[in-house]
Amino acid sequence: MTTAPKLDGKTAIITGASRGIGEAAARHLAGQGAHVFLAARSADRITEIAEKIKENGGKATAIATDVADNSAVAALVQAAVDQTGRLDILVNNAGLINPIARIVDSDPEAWGQIMDVNIKGVYYGLRHAMPVMAAQDGGGTIINISSGAANSFLEGWSHYCASKAAVLRLTGVAHKEAHDQGVRVVGLSPGTVATEMQEQIRASGINPVSQIPWERHITPDWVAKAIAFLTMDAADKWLGTDFSLKVDEGREAIGMPLEN
Repeated sequence: MTTAPKLDGKTAIITGASRGIGEAAARHLAGQGAHVFLAARSADRITEIAEKIKENGGKATAIATDVADNSAVAALVQAAVDQTGRLDILVNNAGLINPIARIVDSDPEAWGQIMDVNIKGVYYGLRHAMPVMAAQDGGGTIINISSGAANSFLEGWSHYCASKAAVLRLTGVAHKEAHDQGVRVVGLSPGTVATEMQEQIRASGINPVSQIPWERHITPDWVAKAIAFLTMDAADKWLGTDFSLKVDEGREAIGMPLEN
């Protein structure tokens, strides 16, 4: 197991920070000393979380952001840089899976909206964070939340499988383009996590993932620890691809119990 990073003086943006993985990541990175910028559409919720972090001695700023809006993501990155002078970590976590539906039953407009968040939101984050990180001393790390769906064919998940496959390729291309400039880009495939998204999957009743017993899902706190680990040089072997918590090597790296 690798020790937790010390992130004093670092600036981190976490999208989709109003709940689940994003909220856990914001709390954990702040606990390691980072100034975290929580981004999500629900301003009240991220403000509440940011205030709790500050009450516990951390540094946090809430910025209402729709990651499907290029100008909003650009403004988010600029706000972090204006306030702290740098950007060290970007966690592209915002993502949607509802409505879950088979292709012939799907709504084209809703399908497209998933692409706007799950793919374009990640692209916008990369587009605006990479130049900042490349220009500053110490570079930076971008972590794209991926999924086993990137390499799977799951009934009812055409939108999610397609979008996560795209995110995996964005990770690889961004790594190839920016690694020599000190920008580390890596994906994180956490497996199934006990979040609101998992509740939506369970309610759909479509494909085997919806049938997994709730107690088999990991908590968001383990994903937050994996995110922190991926900011460290010890994670360099996974750059440009996905680090997985479904395999023993990944679990051992963050001190997580191995699967039975």
